[in-house]
Amino acid sequence: MQLKLTFAALLIVAFTWIFWTENTTRPASDNALPANTTDAPANATMREAAKNFISLTTDASQQEKLHWAFSDDERLNWNFVPIPGKRQGLAVESMSTQQRAALHALLQSVLSTKGYLKTTGVQQLERILGEIENRPKYRDPLLYYLTIFGTPAADSAWGWRFEGHHLSLNFSSIADTIDVVPAFWGANPAEVKTGPFTGLRLLSEEIDVARQLMRTFSTEQKQQVIIADTAPRDIITGNSREAMLERTEGLAYAAMTAEQQQLVIRLIDVYLGNMKPEVAAHQRAHIEAAGYDTIHFAWAGSESLGQGHYYRLHGTTLLIEYDNTQTNANHIHTVWRDLQNDFGRDLLHQHYNASSASHTH
Repeated sequence: MQLKLTFAALLIVAFTWIFWTENTTRPASDNALPANTTDAPANATMREAAKNFISLTTDASQQEKLHWAFSDDERLNWNFVPIPGKRQGLAVESMSTQQRAALHALLQSVLSTKGYLKTTGVQQLERILGEIENRPKYRDPLLYYLTIFGTPAADSAWGWRFEGHHLSLNFSSIADTIDVVPAFWGANPAEVKTGPFTGLRLLSEEIDVARQLMRTFSTEQKQQVIIADTAPRDIITGNSREAMLERTEGLAYAAMTAEQQQLVIRLIDVYLGNMKPEVAAHQRAHIEAAGYDTIHFAWAGSESLGQGHYYRLHGTTLLIEYDNTQTNANHIHTVWRDLQNDFGRDLLHQHYNASSASHTH
């Protein structure tokens, strides 16, 4: 019987990853690393975690790779495909044991437990994929890169990115508010078919809740929900610097039943749940300010298991895309975008306007 891994088993996956990349023995000086407190505001915790990583990066060559200006064009240059030798930042493979521990603290400072496990799980899947394809060097789980933009400080705009194959998390801290967009998680294989992790479905909630929603639609509703018989080969917005769609398609939230509306909110919560509650609350407030009634749910492709499919949630500010068509529909791409505030653009604009106004008085 095929094993379906539980959330507890995902913990084992994450701890396996940490053990494999960092080893169980650390220098005694590691004990001096500041704890990743859970009671501090998320931005302060994230800021201190970033400053701690920078303090451990004393090598000039590493500093050059790690630290970029917040205004540098590279901050918008995100990608989720393998680009050997072209991705900027400091690679995990070149980090010391202390730096790797500090990197995990930085990730945990803003991601929820679930989001952190997904992030480390993506890297674990890279190792599994390398074994499946017999390309361990190409599918290297240590080829994930940290980049810090600007100077971590409460009164300045700064950010950071953690990125590699099937992962691109872009954090912006502006006016002491955190935005986590674009945020991309992918999974290949979407379901592990062989080996010790058989049955692992890293991004299971993202499709299970969407399928539950699909089962509630009437035949008439599906005429609006299903926008194409064939799913696109990938998320439509790709790695564009500014996400946009030509038109809004699908069934409007306002036209759904109460049950369906609750499932839409639950599906949004799957993605919001990758962040710590304080960070998620800020993102949710942005959605609610625009209004749920602006959100449409659209599906493309087959409704049958094992067949290519795609869905999206598209509103005034919100865009979530999910695609599973490649590798015999066992290869997931998901992305969270903010149509007004990717890379903190809108917050940055407000911050600069407020600064300009304060200087005129």
